[in-house]
Amino acid sequence: MVIAKPADIVVAVADGVVLLDLAGPVQVLHWAGHRIRFASPDGRPVRTDVGVEIGIDCTLADFAGPIDTVMVPGYAPTGSVPAELVAAIRDARPHVRRFASVCTGALVLAEAGLLDGRRATTHWAACADLAARFPAVDVDPDALYVRDGPVVSSAGVTAGIDMALSLVETDHGAETASRIAKYLVVFLHRPGGQSQFSVRASVNAPRTGALRTVLDAVVADLSADHRLSAMAARAAISPRHLTRLFRRELGMSPGQYLERVRIEAAQAQLSGGSDGVATIARRCGFGSEESMRRIFQKALGVTPSDYRQRFHTANE
Repeated sequence: MVIAKPADIVVAVADGVVLLDLAGPVQVLHWAGHRIRFASPDGRPVRTDVGVEIGIDCTLADFAGPIDTVMVPGYAPTGSVPAELVAAIRDARPHVRRFASVCTGALVLAEAGLLDGRRATTHWAACADLAARFPAVDVDPDALYVRDGPVVSSAGVTAGIDMALSLVETDHGAETASRIAKYLVVFLHRPGGQSQFSVRASVNAPRTGALRTVLDAVVADLSADHRLSAMAARAAISPRHLTRLFRRELGMSPGQYLERVRIEAAQAQLSGGSDGVATIARRCGFGSEESMRRIFQKALGVTPSDYRQRFHTANE
């Protein structure tokens, strides 16, 4: 079969595709007015990871003209990348304007050579595998989604919705994306740079008593003096040794940890309370509203006011 017109979105799938990786982004893109076509390597229906059969319109090779966007949903992190799907993606590459992956769909794109020299992300449980198998890929293990040129990759499962909303905003404008997010009852839309998970929940319990003392003090009062010298004095060790402990046990510097914990606390207060931005900035240790705005913009890609506005808009 030959498709006379290029489809707006072609969803490339094989047996074992994760249903939620597929359904969430497709629903967003469908409501935005995109035409959706489903393609499998052989043009036959595929079964998702939960056994639901997906009807297929064609193969990628069936398209006579260019394809605007090919989206590749993910597969179980412990499973293998479908080789026949990789081959189909690689062959279609010259005819595709934009590629997008959800979750471990990034492994399919990487295997096809589409991520070489690019930043990308995937489900946190698969980031180490992606980095180890494809050293030419700059893996960001903490982002919800990453846009690098004509390739957009997203983290696990529901992050595909955030990625799809970002595509809608690019293609149709913020108003359309806002309307769809509100209808889906989701955050509009979570910034791509937002962490996949809580920094305090994701770090292992420190083995060193001195480091535990410092972390407890940070969480107890974010607005206190947490300069490196003050933290080191509190732990009764040198600043240099404290920095080594942070990097060895937490994988980040004291300053990076402090900034991430403060951002996380501010996010919770912005989304769940009514205090002013300036008050939250002081309480979370940013010192001033302008300082928090600058750090939010750099880390999350939005201002604190925009963060609050987006959350409340999605839940009105």
